[in-house]
Amino acid sequence: MTTVPSDPLIGQTLDGRYAIRSRIARGGMAMVYLATDLRLERRVAVKVMHEHLAEDANFTRRFEQEARSAARLSHPNLVNVFDQGHDLGRTYLVMEYLPSITLRELLKQQRHLTAEQSFEIGDAVLSGLAAAHGAGIVHRDLKPENVMLADDGRIKLGDFGLARAVSANTTTGQALLGTIAYLSPELVTRGIADARSDLYAFGIMLYEMLTGVQPFVGEQPMQIAYQHAHSDVPAPSLQSAEASPALDALVLWMTRREPDERPRDASEALESLRAITRGEAPAGSTRVLPRISDEGTPTPSTSVLDPSERWAVGSAPDASETAVAPELNASAAASSTAAPIDRAAEAGRVRQRRGRLSALLAVLLIAAAGGLGWWFGQGPGSQVTIPDVSGAEIAAAQATLEERDLVVTLAECSSLEVPEGHASSTEPASGARVDRGTPIQLCQSTGPQLLPVPTLVGLSLEEAESLIEEQRFTVGQVLEQRFSDDEPGTVLAALGSNGDALGDTYPERATIDLITSAGSVPDVAGLTADAATARLAESSLTVDPAAGSESYSSDVEQGSVIALLPQTDPMRPGDAVGLEISLGPELFPVPDVSGLDLQEAMDTLSAAGFTPTTLVPDALRSFAKATGTDPASGEKVPAGTEIRIRSTISL
Repeated sequence: MTTVPSDPLIGQTLDGRYAIRSRIARGGMAMVYLATDLRLERRVAVKVMHEHLAEDANFTRRFEQEARSAARLSHPNLVNVFDQGHDLGRTYLVMEYLPSITLRELLKQQRHLTAEQSFEIGDAVLSGLAAAHGAGIVHRDLKPENVMLADDGRIKLGDFGLARAVSANTTTGQALLGTIAYLSPELVTRGIADARSDLYAFGIMLYEMLTGVQPFVGEQPMQIAYQHAHSDVPAPSLQSAEASPALDALVLWMTRREPDERPRDASEALESLRAITRGEAPAGSTRVLPRISDEGTPTPSTSVLDPSERWAVGSAPDASETAVAPELNASAAASSTAAPIDRAAEAGRVRQRRGRLSALLAVLLIAAAGGLGWWFGQGPGSQVTIPDVSGAEIAAAQATLEERDLVVTLAECSSLEVPEGHASSTEPASGARVDRGTPIQLCQSTGPQLLPVPTLVGLSLEEAESLIEEQRFTVGQVLEQRFSDDEPGTVLAALGSNGDALGDTYPERATIDLITSAGSVPDVAGLTADAATARLAESSLTVDPAAGSESYSSDVEQGSVIALLPQTDPMRPGDAVGLEISLGPELFPVPDVSGLDLQEAMDTLSAAGFTPTTLVPDALRSFAKATGTDPASGEKVPAGTEIRIRSTISL
């Protein structure tokens, strides 16, 4: 039966723990798969050494050394290694799964990076590299392909597949390992690498980030290697306006041909890179750069009432009261000695003063009532309605709220409708009435909520679509069907809107597209070419005569199909295929054994691949000579055919 080539590890579970889901990438030493750690229920990347390399003790030792080297390293800028083992005849390594793009992919998109991007990525790479060098590990294969830019903003250095201990004086022998564009001169000429070789590779990579090109190019790898060994790396400012004199100095220092003239390790290079961001010249540079200083902001002056003034303002009502009291007391004292007329006049004066005081008090009360009305109606004590700022720029939304004397604090919230970075809502909600000075939480949209992605591979199309809706995503379309050993309609892959495989999380209501199985490729072995063509057409496959071939077969009769010849991998409905047609068994001529002793004739026929027979008894064979064969000599028959020897006996 003819089958479509497929990866035998997909669907397998290593050591009863790591369920292989799909293939992520293929490297020179190993294949990388996306898998599920069934014990911890998390996604991991599993690196499986190529089967044909497993028999090579040197490659196996190097692979296991990668596991030990990487497991010793724990740093935010290094890809974590969780486990290592051997199962199903394969040696494997379990690593952190990091949905990301590589620096190489970013360079392809942008051609070159800004100085700020180069600083950020360079700082992360050197930080991780410094941790490796501190642990005595040399990476030996530093290049943009091994720098991971995660979806959540993390930057990590991975693939210590060529790592070696710093103290080990290792050489590559006849073959230089690593990528030729980033090899240091000592690796090219002597095959020896240490921490300073990593810094040379980083210098080349920094040059490429700033300029978008590599400093040395050539049609043949040896031309590039020769330039590394005999030419100085040019200043990146000759190619890019992003490169400052300080960056020129740093690149030239790290790419000096003599290792002793470079930084001793990544920690020294990291300090120099950070010095540039502070406006200082990097170590190893003779150029003095002006220091960047921050401008101070003037301290605003404050004006407060003098304590004496504050107290004077506070005692005014009391002063009015003390001004009235002596008069009342005096009138009361005089009333005991004054004449009645005088007492009446005095009483009138008192009532007049009291009337004026009452009027003044009424005015004060009216003014106070008006002040309170203004305070709580329109002034600082009044309530305000929270406006609807959904969808506004975050700065404009904050200003709108602060204009109403509300105290605004920012928070991040997910939203399906509001674009990322804009205001999505407030707490309390818009429309509510609150006192001025009330704290208000203003939500800045982070876009749709990131939800965990369910396992869809292996489900039927109906089950997958139901689960997608259930997990609050949007069902997309079936992008294509592929022939596989799975039942028709089984989901083989789930892809995001960008066409890439889904990671651990995916935005709420975002579209998920699917790739499904078209079932098995029809078995056409043993059919005639016409019958095979008709059966393949039922599965939307066409036969291309130019892609066919003919072969001898002892098992398949002449003119029938031996096997299907796929032209694509994977095969899809609508693809063209070839047919291998049988020529029948291969025919061989019968040797002429006439005149030979009988035993010699039988040996000759056996050596030619036939089965000789004779009617002469064993006891008389030494007296017999062959006179011919049946079938006759020269006649072509299949190998293994029985050949009867005719003979005569001479006693």
